[in-house]
Amino acid sequence: MSSLLRKLTHLSKLSVNNNYHGIAGVCHKFMSTEPVKETRPTVRKIDHGALDKLKDFGKYVAECLPKYVQKVQIAAGDELEILIAPEGVLPVLQFLKDHHNAQFASLVDIAGMDVPSRENRFEIIYNLLSLRYNSRCRVKTYTDELTPIDSACEIYKAANWYEREIWDMYGVFFANHPDLRRILTDYGFEGHPFRKDFPLSGYVEVRYDDEKKRVVVEPLELAQEFRKFDLSAPWEQFPNFRNANPVAEDVDIKQEK
Repeated sequence: MSSLLRKLTHLSKLSVNNNYHGIAGVCHKFMSTEPVKETRPTVRKIDHGALDKLKDFGKYVAECLPKYVQKVQIAAGDELEILIAPEGVLPVLQFLKDHHNAQFASLVDIAGMDVPSRENRFEIIYNLLSLRYNSRCRVKTYTDELTPIDSACEIYKAANWYEREIWDMYGVFFANHPDLRRILTDYGFEGHPFRKDFPLSGYVEVRYDDEKKRVVVEPLELAQEFRKFDLSAPWEQFPNFRNANPVAEDVDIKQEK
């Protein structure tokens, strides 16, 4: 029993001494007059080996589907983008999902973008993930207010809600969608809030009526000081950047004769 107590006492002394030296070292570090070396923020490095493989894969997709692939580019340094014609949505997505060298079996999301200055003002972006190869790619296509886009629900079940959201916010119609209806706005809502020509104040207001004991939708009423406002988009004050596109590196997909 006494030997055990001696061992415990010895260990406690060692612990106290180590803590003392550790605290002393920290205090000496902060009290030191040596100049602190400035370090630059961490910048993500691009793996050029993986980048070359992405370029080669983009060229391969363009060679396999020349009818639909219009352009292949590298955005943000190392992100593969495949620009396709609207009628190529289903063939290209099916190819990227089922091909052995791709296996982009996961649809991360579908995004929309509105650029009113373009003839086809709406851009639809499909973000795909390949768990097999730990790789990502982005498929982009375009449309206008009236031309529908084929629904990708038969290929990716996750496309259901994403396409409903784009329909609700932008008004892009997806053909053959199993349940295309609004998902974020209220029943009976008119217009599409993410369009750049949609007024920031909206058209109607929703409130609870104490007399009717229910929620009512009425035309928007603004106070006098808010009646005069500009419906143009907020970025109109930056006209030089209206038509600016993000920097991207084109990948040469011309086939050798």
